[in-house]
Formats: sequence, C-alpha cells, structure tokens
Amino acid sequence: MDNMTPDIRPRACDMCPIRERAVCAHCNGAELEELDKVKYYRTYEAGQPIIFAGDKLEFVGSVVKGVAALSQTMEDGRTQMTGLLLPSDFVGRPGRETAPYDVTATSDVVMCCFRLAPFETLLAKTPHISQRLLEMTLDELDSAREWLLLLGRKTAREKIASLLTFIARRQHEKTADPLGIEINFELPLTREAMADYLGLTLETVSRQISALKREGIIAVEKNRNVSVPNIELLYRETGDDYAT
Repeated sequence: MDNMTPDIRPRACDMCPIRERAVCAHCNGAELEELDKVKYYRTYEAGQPIIFAGDKLEFVGSVVKGVAALSQTMEDGRTQMTGLLLPSDFVGRPGRETAPYDVTATSDVVMCCFRLAPFETLLAKTPHISQRLLEMTLDELDSAREWLLLLGRKTAREKIASLLTFIARRQHEKTADPLGIEINFELPLTREAMADYLGLTLETVSRQISALKREGIIAVEKNRNVSVPNIELLYRETGDDYAT
C-alpha cells in the first residue's frame, strides 16, 4: 500500500495528543492494551501518498500529527480533493477490502495504524470502539453536508472564510473559549490546493485572502502561518450562523 517502514518508537496511549478525540477515546485500560497489540506508527513526508484508491486495505488508523487530503481521480485524469484529514481523524474503512479514495500527506504526517483484520475483530467485540467510530462517522457525514452547501451556494469569500474557520476550530478543539483568544495555525494547503478544493481559481483565492488581510480579519506570514485576532469576525464572513 506504501513503501514506508513502520515507525516502531513506543508511545504510551495516555500521553497521545489525540487520546480524547481518536477512535480509542472511550476505551478503558484493558481495551487499550488489546489495541496496542495491533498498533504501529508510520510517518509520511509532505506530498507522499498514504493510500491509493483501489489498493487493498491492509490497515486503518488515526492521524496523530499533520494533515492529509482525500481525493478522487476521474477517468480523464482530472482530480478533485474531497476532504481533509486532521489530527484524530480516522483513515480507512473497516469491512471494506479496497480504498475508495487517494489519501496524500499535505504536511508531514504521523499515523497511528491498526492492522485491519485484528482491528475488525476488536471492533466486533468492543462496544467502546464501535460506538466511537460511529460517532466519528456521523461527524464526518455532517461535515460532508456542510461542504455540499459551501461548494454549491457560497461566494468565493464565504468559501475561503469557511475553510479557514474549519481549520482554526479543528486545531483549537480543546480551547474552552475560542472567542477570547487570538488563534494561530499553519495553513496545511497551498493556495493552489485551496483553489482545487474549493472550486475556485488561484487568482480568486489570492484575491480573497488579500482582502481578508487588508481588512484585518486575518494576518498571514510566509504564506502559511495564519493569525486570527478575532475569530468571531472570521465566522461572520462564512455566511453561516455561528456558535462556539
């Protein structure tokens, strides 16, 4: 499925940065021990494929660090990015033999992987894992529905603001009051990738980001380091009702 060798450095689950949000979030000590028997880590450099569509699935797992992109390629070679995977997001589909999407690292990525067959066995006998996976699947469905609205009805400015808001909120999920602080994050996509993901031209993406910078809604350093002084102002640019 890929040519990476497993990263076998030991990591204690209770020290994992995604422990409270990952597929193992509801697991007790005994269940974590069972997962640990089928767990290993892989690392991928930015731009490196993690899974190719049509590959036989040999593992599933969670993004621990970094960001990956889901994409599909049409018969004529056109490619559409269909989703982003951020830390704690789940990769792969238990019960499915082949991968439906390409998964590519857009930044350096660390994956916590589980061998597929043993994981499916644990899934069948461990309600805490199956419950959490269902919750994550429903969250993913909600996100997909929101993205249909974004792609189909929103203006270019609203699309850019929605993407920035999504990334900011995901990277500050543990913050109790995101309205009360300045939010800083590294943009995991190039402007070309943003244009592809949002169905815009590169020129439009650059123009809208420049407008948000000019109006003081965001600040950008070195093209990828984004600061949002007041996240509420950015929310208002998405065209959505917003809530923390």
